[in-house]
Amino acid sequence: MDMINLVIDGERVEVEKGTSVLDAAKKLNINIPTLCHMYMNNGKTRNCKGTCRVCVVEQEGKGKLIPSCSVEATEGMVIKTHSPRAIKARRTIVELLLSDHPNDCLQCERNGKCELQKIAADLGIRKNRFQGEISEYEIDRSSKVIVRDMDKCILCRRCVTMCNEVQKINVLTEIDRGFNSVVSTFFNEPLVDTNCTYCGQCVAVCPTGALSEERDYDKIWPLLDDKNKHVVVQVAPAVRVALGEEFNIEAGVNITPKMVAALKKMGFNGVYDTNFAADMTIMEEATEFIERFTKGENLPLMTSCCPAWVNFVENQYPENTRFLSSCKSPQQIFGAMAKTYLPKKLGIDSKDVVVVSIMPCTAKKYEANREEMAREGMKDVDIVITTREFSQMLKESGIDLKNLKDAEFDNPLGESTGAGSIFGTTGGVMEAALRTAYEWVTGETLENVDFKDVRGLKGIKETTISLNGKDVNIAVASSLGNARKIMDDIKEGKSKYHFVEIMACPGGCINGAGQPYSKCDTEIVKKRMECIYSVDSNKIIRKSHENPMIKQAYDEFFEKPNSHIAHELLHTHYRTK
Repeated sequence: MDMINLVIDGERVEVEKGTSVLDAAKKLNINIPTLCHMYMNNGKTRNCKGTCRVCVVEQEGKGKLIPSCSVEATEGMVIKTHSPRAIKARRTIVELLLSDHPNDCLQCERNGKCELQKIAADLGIRKNRFQGEISEYEIDRSSKVIVRDMDKCILCRRCVTMCNEVQKINVLTEIDRGFNSVVSTFFNEPLVDTNCTYCGQCVAVCPTGALSEERDYDKIWPLLDDKNKHVVVQVAPAVRVALGEEFNIEAGVNITPKMVAALKKMGFNGVYDTNFAADMTIMEEATEFIERFTKGENLPLMTSCCPAWVNFVENQYPENTRFLSSCKSPQQIFGAMAKTYLPKKLGIDSKDVVVVSIMPCTAKKYEANREEMAREGMKDVDIVITTREFSQMLKESGIDLKNLKDAEFDNPLGESTGAGSIFGTTGGVMEAALRTAYEWVTGETLENVDFKDVRGLKGIKETTISLNGKDVNIAVASSLGNARKIMDDIKEGKSKYHFVEIMACPGGCINGAGQPYSKCDTEIVKKRMECIYSVDSNKIIRKSHENPMIKQAYDEFFEKPNSHIAHELLHTHYRTK
């Protein structure tokens, strides 16, 4: 490994050859502000073309300032990161960005969490010296999932890199030139008319309010006051290991008991666990896999929990929708049960039930509105909000999350196993399914339930397990860029897999686009993942088929996995072009 030495702000530092000046400064804990720079895809992809110029520094012997994010450190280089000249240049650059930016911070979705706002404050900018024409674009709400307000675009191109290089969907690009330059869709089409999967990773990396999720939580407040409605809420596994970050709690802390207490305090009639529905998903999906594997038909079986991934297959590989599991996602399975099984248990009219979902994902909003997710005009899930929207509701309520007395989920849809909890991270669905499939096929007790080969943040993970002497080839992938590699192999007849799990977001739902903003910080994602596995390991029951409430639901209503009524309520079909 070739190493070089340089001096930054009077301190000598040794770094690997090829390291940027920005990263070299980080090694000395020197913070250089930047808007365009960002690492993604577990650090393998970098959005860094020196676009914003906010990170300029002064290099001794050079006549001009250099962008620290895109210039490599060289042997003997001497850098001043916060010289008067550099600070003045940064301030001017940010003032120019603000001169073509709406002055509506108090109404913006990113108020208080906007990176441009923070850098402007850090640079002491209190008024703008530059006045002139301001760009104006029509707000795109066509998808009812992602809102595009390009008046707030600063051309950092983070969203372009995420969409094109990581997710490889190629929906976003820079259009026009000069003052009219803006990031948009090809031919400036509304988002709904593109191949967007609504994964929302563009939203997750946008530093301003140019991209945001559709705000749906305002619909919930009047429902909580409606005495004629029975409003129930479900919470996804990834939400509870990230929500605390919105309240200055360290990343990767499980706050489930506090979260449940907060929801009950807000007035929901029932507070339930999506993990229960995840256990139900495994019952159906494991049964489906065993049947397909035994017959050698429609393989590989591909998981269907992630709606952005499903949308991706439907749009770009429609000939392969037959490989998708017919199981609905846990969100939709819960919704179907809350509108059928739950009213029977509680003695209420299903038409009075309103189902609210709290999800780490933007695509779940899209999923809930699919025609296939409704029966006789009644949707499985009525309202979907993100982790961020939920945190805003808590703040509006004035609820002190940290100091609430712990509470537990309600039943019968509130008891879950460790297998249900790991759905929140990449590889979790596969691991949960293998725990059940192994015992059902072999008739033996699985003593070690940890399938560690499918864990971790690697983009594509492979392993092989034996079921009664037959090898099962397995793949787990996160990010749609990695999904495309697997789908191309299937299309070309090169695939060796029997069972495949795909999550659209890098790292899985813990890094979903509705989670607290983290700039795809790998360390934060790792902490969330570790917490998910801690929840699993601390559970007494860690296999979905051993959940007593799941057994009860089949005994009382669904009969058995893949029964006629189970197929009617818990399974779906897919669109083909």
